[in-house]
Amino acid sequence: MTPPPDNLSLQNIAVVLVEPQGPLNIGSVCRAMMNFGFSDLRLVNPTADHRAEEARWMAVKAGSLLDRARIFPDLAAALADCQLALGTTRRFGKYREEFFHPDEAARYLLPLTEKGRVALVFGREDKGLLTAELDLCQRFITIPTSDELPSMNLAQAVSLCLYETAKTLGELRGKSHGRKKLASGSVLEGMYSHMKRTLVDIEFLDAQNPEHILRSFRRILGRSGLNDREVRILHGMFRSIDWVNSERRKKLPGE
Repeated sequence: MTPPPDNLSLQNIAVVLVEPQGPLNIGSVCRAMMNFGFSDLRLVNPTADHRAEEARWMAVKAGSLLDRARIFPDLAAALADCQLALGTTRRFGKYREEFFHPDEAARYLLPLTEKGRVALVFGREDKGLLTAELDLCQRFITIPTSDELPSMNLAQAVSLCLYETAKTLGELRGKSHGRKKLASGSVLEGMYSHMKRTLVDIEFLDAQNPEHILRSFRRILGRSGLNDREVRILHGMFRSIDWVNSERRKKLPGE
């Protein structure tokens, strides 16, 4: 059973870069980490100065992550306090099966953050993670890319994985990420009932068979995906029609 979303934490996810070779990439990774809410950066035997001017330039306002980054002599040391490590790779083989895509990895690792620390491990810019390093990872992530250029830039690969993880956590917490929250079925049915009454009253719908045309309205509005505010607007329009029709009838002879 998935733990309550509030118990899950991006702070329990370590981003591990193994022998990163470029300060620009390290700085870009820090910026992506701060973009998406991650804070634990671990560098394994970096071959570039992670506090260099180029790194700070790319990190922009995430320079504090460069200063707090921890340095380890090897991957085993970097993973010593982690209960799970997911290594990114495009090296397939009989001993490496059931690869996750980044979104699948996010759904797998987030529940584990309730009780401990997990790691996302990224390899060198030129040759990725070595076999011995992959042996230290319990599961593997691969990013589906075109065969014409399968390898990704390090910072881009990290950004994609962090984005999917942060997005999945937001979804677990009920965030819509800019998508509107749709009106419930009961709210919609109340609107359709009002619509039917109004349109029958003004004789737009046949009182003997109002559902015939109303079904078309259901399909039209159903495709748009109404939210509560939009339903209230339509109710307001029908109320105005109701009022105008009532006033019109008052002026008719015999009314």
